[in-house]
Amino acid sequence: MARALRGDIQGLRAIAVLVVVASHAGVAWLPGGYVGVDVFFVISGYLIAGLLYREVDRDGRFSLLSFWSRRARRILPAATVVTAVTVLTALAWFSLLDARQVVEDSLWAAFFAANLHFARQDVDYFAADLGVSPLQHYWSLAVEEQFYVVWPLLLLACLGVARLAGRRAGGGEGRAGTGLPRAAVAGVLLAVTAASFAWSVAHTADQPTAAYFSTLTRAWELGLGALVALLPGTALRRLGRGGATALAVAGLVMVATACVVLTGATAFPGYAAALPVVGTALVLVAGAGSARPWSDAALAWRPLRVVGDWSYSLYLWHWPALVLPVGLLGRPLEAWESAAAVAVALALAAVTYTYVELPFREGRPALALGVRRALVLYPASFALVAVTGATAWWWTGERADAGDNPAITADGAAHPDDPDGTVALVRASVDAARERMAVPSDLSPSLLDLRGSIADVGSCDYGTGVRRLCPRGDADGERSVVVIGDSHARAWIPAFDRIAEEGGWTAYYLVMSQCTAAHVVVAPVDEERPFTECTDFHDWVGEQVAELQPDLVVVTSSPPVNGVYEGDQRYEALDRVTPLLAAGYDDLFADLGRAADRVVLLRDVPKSSYDPGTCLTTGSPSLADCTFVPVERSRRLGDVAVTSARLAGAEVVDPTPWLCWQDLCPVVIGGTLSYRDTDHLTTEYAASLAGALGRALHMLDRP
Repeated sequence: MARALRGDIQGLRAIAVLVVVASHAGVAWLPGGYVGVDVFFVISGYLIAGLLYREVDRDGRFSLLSFWSRRARRILPAATVVTAVTVLTALAWFSLLDARQVVEDSLWAAFFAANLHFARQDVDYFAADLGVSPLQHYWSLAVEEQFYVVWPLLLLACLGVARLAGRRAGGGEGRAGTGLPRAAVAGVLLAVTAASFAWSVAHTADQPTAAYFSTLTRAWELGLGALVALLPGTALRRLGRGGATALAVAGLVMVATACVVLTGATAFPGYAAALPVVGTALVLVAGAGSARPWSDAALAWRPLRVVGDWSYSLYLWHWPALVLPVGLLGRPLEAWESAAAVAVALALAAVTYTYVELPFREGRPALALGVRRALVLYPASFALVAVTGATAWWWTGERADAGDNPAITADGAAHPDDPDGTVALVRASVDAARERMAVPSDLSPSLLDLRGSIADVGSCDYGTGVRRLCPRGDADGERSVVVIGDSHARAWIPAFDRIAEEGGWTAYYLVMSQCTAAHVVVAPVDEERPFTECTDFHDWVGEQVAELQPDLVVVTSSPPVNGVYEGDQRYEALDRVTPLLAAGYDDLFADLGRAADRVVLLRDVPKSSYDPGTCLTTGSPSLADCTFVPVERSRRLGDVAVTSARLAGAEVVDPTPWLCWQDLCPVVIGGTLSYRDTDHLTTEYAASLAGALGRALHMLDRP
């Protein structure tokens, strides 16, 4: 059974945190360094379970309040300090939009539910670029804290059931055994660990991003550590020094191999996590016997033990130290800048360990906080984070609402070809940008609500696996329209909703994020695998269009953002993507031409090279600072779709004049924000284009 903290474990902690930091800092030969988190999970399961086992063996029970109070003193002070400092730094360095997002993230982190939050957002942990949350690494703390809540309760239930069974077996007489019921605990742990591993494999294959953050897919790693702590000392004594050394070396080699072989593209955790997890378990087994392995001398090396002592604080500080400067600089860090950030994180870790961690674990604060008082740290921590967040939220709101700058207007009478004045207002907005006018104050949507301006798809979110039709517009309409595409097609839904209701159309939106409309095999964003879900969706869409026989099909879609597959090879270069994309569109338009009366390509909207929301909420920008020139690659791939459509006899509608003039695209048109990010229209501006789009598609003409 696990005994007191060992030097080799501190060394193993040091290795785990160092490979995590190195991987996140961009060390090329450690792409799988993120498995250091898995090493921590196994160590945590081993140490926490061992502590509880020893208490049960000694006293016949354990104190739940005492356990949670120790965890509060160990986890909360440092985590709270880092969270508060990160929020305040983000407030100073980030745009108002990004700072508000950090505030939201901080509240989830304070509740130890960050893993649920980031899984829901479907973020990619390996895309450490602009926009990544500086608190994203708190997901692993959330997993551990959830384990600390559930595992003691499960152990208590196990103890109760085992003792009740013992009393019944003894006919209700005599004293039931008060030691640890090893067989019962082992049975529960084996069941939980096996179930969690099975779910990890299945969920990782199905939804890899969500699986990465899930407690259920990680529980087996903590469970394996708890199983190792259950091994009796008599069994471990038989290892001998040679056997223990062989186990330890094998385990370290497995962890090292995982750090080098695994990458950000590896589906993880799943099967791949077994390599570092089992390796860590072997090292723990090797060091638990009386015959210590030769490797202990290296793992217990004093510098490693010191870093092991700092490991928790270092883990907390390293990610903000790497991410926060990116928000300040507006670009990824250079190698020397990442090295400097790591050095700062090490210094902060040393200070935090000395002046925050240690006092609350064994100094005066620890003595002042008894078992029950220590539990107050939980609400106190959340209160401090909440106050910091509320202050930041109020301040960003005041900044965003400051000023009384008027909206842009277009003078003159409406042109017959532009009855709504849409094109005239775009031109006036470009002229205002050229004159470096101030950003209008009363914007729609408001700057701080910009990221939430996403069109509603109702219950037909096809990205979640739904496969049914959700008619919109005029349910009794005599004409029907099907809109096909990805999230760019989704962005047009507010316009189509208005058109359908006014023109008497029944509308079907067969749209799926990241799924380019062309019949090509693409890769999901930041994943190097065929997006088979998209291919299946293409087949389903074709079947629905064939059955509906709509009067009009509108295709609108972005080019593939992460390459196109030809066989097993993924291509991103323009000269390789172009012919594959053209063939995919040719196939799409051929199929649609057989199933619909009319087919129209709504050309993709111009793309910006930077996020307009971040631009508009950083410093004091003028309209000129955030007006963009369309990205050339996106424009050229948009031409591919246009050429294919015309060759197939489909009509083409180009929305560019409603967004740009003379190759300049203002992100504020009149008083409306046109883009919510680099390439998606806001729902408000899309809705305002209903008249222009409806006339261009002849959907407002009466039959």
